[in-house]
Amino acid sequence: MNDFNAYLNKKLENPAFKAEYDALETEFTIIQTIIDARKNSGLTQKELSERTGIAQGDISKLERGSANPSLRTLKRLADGLGMKLKIEFCK
Repeated sequence: MNDFNAYLNKKLENPAFKAEYDALETEFTIIQTIIDARKNSGLTQKELSERTGIAQGDISKLERGSANPSLRTLKRLADGLGMKLKIEFCK
């Protein structure tokens, strides 16, 4: 991971790259939150799929960042994890 961090830090010195990277922060946070919640619940993607009715492949796409979840999908994931969905606007 140190090689990647060194690479990323070097790339972040480029203002255009940093601006694009920073623009994706919210998406990265949502993705990591989904992954962390699932793992902390002790569930596999398949088990979460069975609880939510969301295809395992779609959960995988969400966790890889290759799909954008709708509000309805986020609610189904939260329900399947035994959690409540909370969305905030912060300054």
